[in-house]
Amino acid sequence: MTNTQVTHIQIDNYGPWTVTPEPRREVDLQTLQSRLYADLAQLFGNRDGYIFFSRFDNMIAVTNGLDEADHALIQESVGNRYPVTMSLSVATGTTPVSALGTATEQLQEAGSAQDDGRREVLRGQTIDDEFRTDTDVQLAHFDVDDATGKYTDQLNEFDTFIRIEQGYAALMKYMREAHGSLSFFVGGDNVIAVCPDLDEAAYRDACEHVREAVDVELKVGVGRARAPAEAGMDAKHALEECRADGAMVRFE
Repeated sequence: MTNTQVTHIQIDNYGPWTVTPEPRREVDLQTLQSRLYADLAQLFGNRDGYIFFSRFDNMIAVTNGLDEADHALIQESVGNRYPVTMSLSVATGTTPVSALGTATEQLQEAGSAQDDGRREVLRGQTIDDEFRTDTDVQLAHFDVDDATGKYTDQLNEFDTFIRIEQGYAALMKYMREAHGSLSFFVGGDNVIAVCPDLDEAAYRDACEHVREAVDVELKVGVGRARAPAEAGMDAKHALEECRADGAMVRFE
């Protein structure tokens, strides 16, 4: 059984801030968002966590192994370096979807995302080390089969982007609805899914669903570990085995 710890990160009062005292240039907002995501990727990653940008003003991290003090330190670092603050909510669950649902509810109970009075909230409970196991986190690294040969070297870049995004959208929706998983586009033709305890048949089912729905073929490597970073590396190694032997699904 998995026991995923998820952190919902939300920039405080971000919408009103972007237009106060007057609308800010979009290029400056995009720069702030990308730099904040890059810094958070390092801050969480240095603690063996994983963060995904979601909508940028909201981000989602897998944080097994990070305690409340780790979260507070990351929050403080952002507050010291950026003109915006962020609130964090942590929750756990046997499925990533249920963990995120609880984390989001805790933030919403603390106040609206556009409430000027809600600043640097830190809520929730982390997993005590004594209750952690070597199978708490299951990450799946999906990859479009021969994306370079089928799309990148054949189509113009925007049409390639459309095909990759169609595959991502179909996978994201199906994995959430059928398996309680959270799937995130991570660049190129890659998607990382945070999953409950799924077997090979479930991953094969997901890949076949995407092929039938949008005619995009996928392969996937799966890793299971105590911490997100370790599970992610195992998933990458399993994906390399898929590339080497042509398999659709591999567990490391």
